[in-house]
Amino acid sequence: QVQLVESGGALVQAGGSLRLSCAASGSIFSINSMGWYRQAPGKQRELVATITSRGTTNYAKSVKGRFSISRDNAKNTVYLQMSSLKPEDTAVYYCNANLDELVLGQYGMDYWGEGTLVTVSS
Repeated sequence: QVQLVESGGALVQAGGSLRLSCAASGSIFSINSMGWYRQAPGKQRELVATITSRGTTNYAKSVKGRFSISRDNAKNTVYLQMSSLKPEDTAVYYCNANLDELVLGQYGMDYWGEGTLVTVSS
Protein backbone atom coordinates (compact mmCIF):
# COMPACT_ATOMS: atom_id res chain seq x y z
CA GLN A 1 0.00 0.00 0.00
CA VAL A 2 1.01 3.59 -0.60
CA GLN A 3 0.13 6.53 1.59
CA LEU A 4 0.43 10.24 0.91
CA VAL A 5 0.19 12.50 3.93
CA GLU A 6 -0.12 16.26 3.50
CA SER A 7 0.53 18.90 6.11
CA GLY A 8 0.83 22.65 6.39
CA GLY A 9 -2.65 23.88 5.58
CA ALA A 10 -3.81 26.82 7.66
CA LEU A 11 -5.68 30.09 7.81
CA VAL A 12 -3.54 32.95 6.52
CA GLN A 13 -4.13 36.56 5.61
CA ALA A 14 -3.96 37.78 2.04
CA GLY A 15 -0.40 38.55 1.06
CA GLY A 16 0.96 35.96 3.45
CA SER A 17 2.94 32.79 2.85
CA LEU A 18 2.47 29.13 3.59
CA ARG A 19 4.40 25.94 2.96
CA LEU A 20 2.72 22.63 2.28
CA SER A 21 4.44 19.28 2.59
CA CYS A 22 3.50 15.84 1.34
CA ALA A 23 5.32 12.66 2.24
CA ALA A 24 4.80 9.42 0.32
CA SER A 25 5.41 6.10 2.02
CA GLY A 26 4.74 2.42 1.59
CA SER A 27 5.52 -0.04 -1.18
CA ILE A 28 7.12 2.43 -3.57
CA PHE A 29 9.57 1.33 -6.22
CA SER A 30 10.05 4.73 -7.77
CA ILE A 31 8.18 8.01 -8.04
CA ASN A 32 7.83 9.47 -11.51
CA SER A 33 6.26 12.77 -10.61
CA MET A 34 4.60 14.53 -7.71
CA GLY A 35 2.30 17.46 -7.67
CA TRP A 36 -0.31 19.59 -6.03
CA TYR A 37 -3.90 20.07 -7.06
CA ARG A 38 -6.61 22.10 -5.41
CA GLN A 39 -10.36 22.18 -5.22
CA ALA A 40 -12.27 25.24 -4.15
CA PRO A 41 -15.89 25.00 -2.96
CA GLY A 42 -18.21 24.41 -5.89
CA LYS A 43 -15.37 24.05 -8.36
CA GLN A 44 -13.55 21.21 -10.03
CA ARG A 45 -10.16 20.03 -8.91
CA GLU A 46 -7.40 21.84 -10.79
CA LEU A 47 -3.69 21.48 -11.24
CA VAL A 48 -1.49 23.80 -9.19
CA ALA A 49 2.02 22.53 -9.85
CA THR A 50 3.91 19.37 -10.70
CA ILE A 51 7.52 18.26 -10.56
CA THR A 52 9.18 15.27 -12.19
CA SER A 53 11.88 13.08 -10.71
CA ARG A 54 14.41 15.12 -12.65
CA GLY A 55 13.10 18.39 -11.29
CA THR A 56 11.14 19.63 -14.27
CA THR A 57 8.32 21.82 -13.01
CA ASN A 58 4.98 22.92 -14.37
CA TYR A 59 2.69 25.56 -12.89
CA ALA A 60 -0.83 26.74 -13.39
CA LYS A 61 -0.90 30.20 -14.87
CA SER A 62 -2.75 31.53 -11.83
CA VAL A 63 0.08 30.66 -9.42
CA LYS A 64 3.16 31.16 -11.58
CA GLY A 65 5.58 33.52 -9.90
CA ARG A 66 3.90 33.15 -6.52
CA PHE A 67 4.16 29.41 -5.80
CA SER A 68 7.22 27.20 -5.96
CA ILE A 69 7.24 23.40 -5.98
CA SER A 70 10.22 21.33 -4.90
CA ARG A 71 10.91 17.77 -3.86
CA ASP A 72 13.30 15.72 -1.79
CA ASN A 73 13.70 12.45 -3.64
CA ALA A 74 15.50 10.79 -0.74
CA LYS A 75 12.51 11.47 1.51
CA ASN A 76 9.79 10.94 -1.14
CA THR A 77 8.50 14.35 -0.15
CA VAL A 78 7.17 17.24 -2.18
CA TYR A 79 6.75 20.82 -1.00
CA LEU A 80 4.70 23.75 -2.16
CA GLN A 81 5.91 27.16 -1.07
CA MET A 82 3.07 29.63 -1.51
CA SER A 83 3.63 33.37 -1.35
CA SER A 84 1.54 36.46 -2.01
CA LEU A 85 -1.53 34.43 -1.24
CA LYS A 86 -4.90 35.66 -2.44
CA PRO A 87 -8.43 34.84 -1.23
CA GLU A 88 -8.97 32.97 -4.49
CA ASP A 89 -6.22 30.54 -3.45
CA THR A 90 -8.59 29.24 -0.78
CA ALA A 91 -9.12 25.53 -1.40
CA VAL A 92 -8.38 22.04 -0.27
CA TYR A 93 -4.94 21.20 -1.59
CA TYR A 94 -4.32 17.61 -2.63
CA CYS A 95 -0.99 15.91 -3.11
CA ASN A 96 -0.57 13.56 -6.06
CA ALA A 97 2.14 11.05 -6.82
CA ASN A 98 2.54 9.07 -10.02
CA LEU A 99 4.65 6.09 -9.10
CA ASP A 100 5.67 2.51 -9.71
CA GLU A 101 4.30 0.37 -6.91
CA LEU A 102 6.51 -2.39 -5.55
CA VAL A 103 4.30 -5.16 -4.19
CA LEU A 104 1.65 -5.39 -6.90
CA GLY A 105 4.09 -4.43 -9.62
CA GLN A 106 1.88 -1.67 -10.97
CA TYR A 107 3.50 1.07 -13.00
CA GLY A 108 2.47 4.65 -13.49
CA MET A 109 -0.21 4.57 -10.80
CA ASP A 110 -1.73 7.77 -9.42
CA TYR A 111 -2.13 8.13 -5.68
CA TRP A 112 -3.75 10.97 -3.79
CA GLY A 113 -3.56 12.37 -0.31
CA GLU A 114 -6.64 13.27 1.68
CA GLY A 115 -6.07 17.00 1.31
CA THR A 116 -5.14 19.92 3.49
CA LEU A 117 -7.23 23.07 3.77
CA VAL A 118 -5.76 26.45 2.92
CA THR A 119 -7.91 29.46 3.75
CA VAL A 120 -6.83 32.94 2.74
CA SER A 121 -8.70 35.78 4.39
CA SER A 122 -9.02 39.20 2.81
